[in-house]
Amino acid sequence: MVSKVLAAFVATDGLFVSMGAIMLGFSIIVQQTCFDTPADGNEAARDLLYQRFPFTAGIVNAVFVFVTFLATIPALATSNRSWLKLAAYLVVIDAVFTMAIGVDLWIITLKMKDEFHQIWTSQPAQVQDLMQTAFSCCGFLNSSSPAFVTDSTCPSPAAAALMRGCSAPLTSFGNTFVDNIFTAVFGMVGIDTLLIMAIACLLKDRKERERFRYIDEKSGARGTF
Repeated sequence: MVSKVLAAFVATDGLFVSMGAIMLGFSIIVQQTCFDTPADGNEAARDLLYQRFPFTAGIVNAVFVFVTFLATIPALATSNRSWLKLAAYLVVIDAVFTMAIGVDLWIITLKMKDEFHQIWTSQPAQVQDLMQTAFSCCGFLNSSSPAFVTDSTCPSPAAAALMRGCSAPLTSFGNTFVDNIFTAVFGMVGIDTLLIMAIACLLKDRKERERFRYIDEKSGARGTF
């Protein structure tokens, strides 16, 4: 019969490798699509933010998750505690790596307005037009700084002067969007922590079983005399 400690470890290990698969799939897919031509302003703002994400680090981290998971397989197949200890060290390294990615994303939110200002000034008029339309704004700080793009939302200088700049709505959009992403990344660190705790419990369980087995073997040996 499988012990509850072992069952908890297997469940957490499965959650851990699933996390790696999600991170790998998300990083690869978004990295390949974020440079596509946007269809609207929200998609443009999202993809332009994605272009500043550390996707290469995410892919490397996901691969490391799979390597760590492979190290847990011998730990399940044998009673040798060395594999479990190795897996625990690898999970700690992965947790630090994942935390660093989350912190990097969090730092983006601290300077979101500056990030979007750089993004805005580097975009062609077509992309600025999409964002002006989607967020009902003209220009970035205001209609003249930088100058707005003439479109249906900002048809003239007089009309544009009555509209807000795009910095506030874009910053709000970016903060909410990136907050959700780095919160998910920090959640992955929580899964790493659960796995470390599961490994620690399994190590303790196996150590106790070995001690009892050793006591039983000694008692059996004495009984033969």
